[in-house]
Amino acid sequence: MSQFFQLHPDNPQPRLLKQAAQIIHAGGIVALPTDSCYALVCHLDDKRAVERMRRIRGVDDKHLLTLLCRDLSEIAVYARVDNAQFRMLKAATPGAYTVILEATKEVPRRLSHPSRKTIGLRVPENRIAQALLEELGQPLLGTTLILPGQDDPLTDPEQIRDLLDKQIELIVDGGACSFEPTTVIDLVGGEPVLVRQGRGDAALFGL
Repeated sequence: MSQFFQLHPDNPQPRLLKQAAQIIHAGGIVALPTDSCYALVCHLDDKRAVERMRRIRGVDDKHLLTLLCRDLSEIAVYARVDNAQFRMLKAATPGAYTVILEATKEVPRRLSHPSRKTIGLRVPENRIAQALLEELGQPLLGTTLILPGQDDPLTDPEQIRDLLDKQIELIVDGGACSFEPTTVIDLVGGEPVLVRQGRGDAALFGL
């Protein structure tokens, strides 16, 4: 049975954040609110948790997962960022954007795109997500919480509990989230390319 934590959206309780971080370090999968949809997240280096998360989503290893980072400096550890990319990211983060960049050697090879060596990254503008990242001291690996056969993400924590109660270790109730996923921007080729229009305004990238 999943644990169910109700966290205050603006001032999440430190005791519950610490417990959530311990669950993640122990290999748990967590349903977490973000500034777009709810996401499934797990420890970056936990191969078993990553495989379980993919099974819950019904996606294979070709489906790119996203690194949720605290800030731009953390993005720069896991992705190569030039001056032009940095300026765009500074204007757009934190926010409902996922950016695709060239991965550094800090990213496990199994997580980056097999041919392009790229990785998706984001800095969520959500106090609970940010506070949990601070507690962990490193990025989380995440994916939008869309179940197999469904087109729309889950946004209601009570519904998430009904559907995933025995499949994940923790549901963080931070209130309802948006139905819109992040806007995905590919920055690898020099000029920004809109991959998916979501909640974030692509005009910040000149698109």
